[in-house]
Amino acid sequence: MRNKGVLVCFLILGCMAFASNANAQLDELAKRVGLGNASGLSDSKVASGLKEALKVGAGKAVNITGKTDGYFANQAIKIVMPNNLRPLEKGLRMVGYGPKIDDFILSMNRSAEAAAPSAKKIFEDAILAMSFDDARKILSGGDTAATDYFKGKTMDKLTTAFQPIVEKKMSQNGVTRQYKALTDQYQSIPFAKSESLDINKYVVTKALDGLFYELAEQEKQIRKDPAARTTALLKEVFSKAR
Repeated sequence: MRNKGVLVCFLILGCMAFASNANAQLDELAKRVGLGNASGLSDSKVASGLKEALKVGAGKAVNITGKTDGYFANQAIKIVMPNNLRPLEKGLRMVGYGPKIDDFILSMNRSAEAAAPSAKKIFEDAILAMSFDDARKILSGGDTAATDYFKGKTMDKLTTAFQPIVEKKMSQNGVTRQYKALTDQYQSIPFAKSESLDINKYVVTKALDGLFYELAEQEKQIRKDPAARTTALLKEVFSKAR
């Protein structure tokens, strides 16, 4: 009987140690994103808090980029002439085509601003589809782990959604026509050489780069700045800061 009693004690202690280790692991994951001591929060609460953070961050990123001057007035994501066409830009400005270059750059940014709102529904669907395993990976990742998750889950869908909007807006604004006129004018200059590219594809790529840049910035703020936690759930889950 004494041996059985000792065995039971060992089993109880082992279970307590296992539970302690599990809580410690959850706490460590949570602390890395500012959730503090998560032992007082259920797994579902932590996951809900993370999803809320993603929803808020994604919404802000779309709102920032999907408005007039969302790209054009933001030097971090403004769409400019591609690197391989910088000689063309420089050459045309030298011969008096600066205003046309400026209009062309503005039109590219306006096309990106028109496409950005279509990302909202795609982001929301990705959040709804997130599993708890996905949430744990994000919790254990770096400052932009959620942004990386979004890239992996939504890039193809975003590209498909952005492409027709950009093409339509570029056509309405005469961007493609402007681009051809600019390249033709430059190529008419003796000894001038320029490289062509798919200008619609370029704008879509840069528009997505800018959107994910802003999403990453929002993610960093929510992780580190209490003022960025704008809902009751975010305040509750993130209140136990490190």
